[in-house]
Amino acid sequence: MSLRSTHADVNLTALQANYRAITSFLTSERSAAGTAPGVIAVVKANAYGHGAERVGLALQEAGAAVLACADIEEAVALRKAGVTIQVLVFGALSVSDLGGVFEYDLTPTISTPAAGRAMAAEAVSRLRPVLYHLKIDTGMNRLGFRHDNLRRTLPGLLSSPRLELDAVYTHFATADDLDHPLFDEQRRRFDQVLAELESMGVRPRIVHAANSAALLRDSRVWYDMVRPGLLLYGVVPAPLATTVTLEPVMTIRSRIVAAKGIRRGESVGYGARFVADEPRTIAVVPAGYADGLDLRLAGRAAALVGGRRVPIVGSVCMDMMTLDVTGLAVNPGDEVVIIGGQGAASITVREVASAIGTIPYELLCRIGSRIERVYE
Repeated sequence: MSLRSTHADVNLTALQANYRAITSFLTSERSAAGTAPGVIAVVKANAYGHGAERVGLALQEAGAAVLACADIEEAVALRKAGVTIQVLVFGALSVSDLGGVFEYDLTPTISTPAAGRAMAAEAVSRLRPVLYHLKIDTGMNRLGFRHDNLRRTLPGLLSSPRLELDAVYTHFATADDLDHPLFDEQRRRFDQVLAELESMGVRPRIVHAANSAALLRDSRVWYDMVRPGLLLYGVVPAPLATTVTLEPVMTIRSRIVAAKGIRRGESVGYGARFVADEPRTIAVVPAGYADGLDLRLAGRAAALVGGRRVPIVGSVCMDMMTLDVTGLAVNPGDEVVIIGGQGAASITVREVASAIGTIPYELLCRIGSRIERVYE
């Protein structure tokens, strides 16, 4: 089968190295203070666009003990691919087939009283216990039992037959915003929750709270396990920095399919937004928004050709985009790197996200199914 010109190389060796670098960092930071936290490797949203099945198996091979995904359907896909380690389901249970929890040995999150009742009823009907994680809402105000109402909302869940509490967790709303006070407020609230649970006789085996940003920001929220997502894929959430050696896992490549000259005053693409101020050479690349590339790349971002940055101009169309390659000797078939490295130059997903005013998560998750993932 021939490979489309536009495809994504996914370096599973780099992924595994990133996982080991994170675990080594946690161990070294905690070497004098106690046991290092474990890692829940987050592979939701098709492993942030990298391909959950292959990524999950690679992380399992690297030594991961727990994977996490968004819903039961994502978890079932991991099991069918051959993942045998624990799979935690983050999302709400109300719109999923709860039978999958039992049939595929999944670990659900219970985040509402209604979800707890539904899971308890399913467990009783199947005569099987369920180990679950309890989610506490400390300020995100999405899913989770409110931190300030637990004595009223939790007793029914805690007394449910065949439901066994294994872990308690929360999720930070502003871990990547160093100036926002909510992060510290959520941390304090969660510590108060843990103390309150203790007074209620609830002693979870595991406590976790830190996503990639929180992991880098504050070791006080590492607890028993951490939940890196973006870091696994070699991307540091802005504006944070780290000394951990990470390698980007995905490179998006394409090829020039045509090159042509345009005269001064001529425009390129829909809307005629790019007008040449002098004679220019334009290269056409078969990659567009149908592949998940953002319209805002035009005029703001660059690609790599021959190891040099060239601006994306005109408009990002459904199936094509255009580059200003003036001064370069280019031919159809020449490689183009949209995200990744070429020669000594590189364009990171964090850089591109900043250029167009979004976040790396969005760019990675939007990479379309038409872009074939090539694993190495």
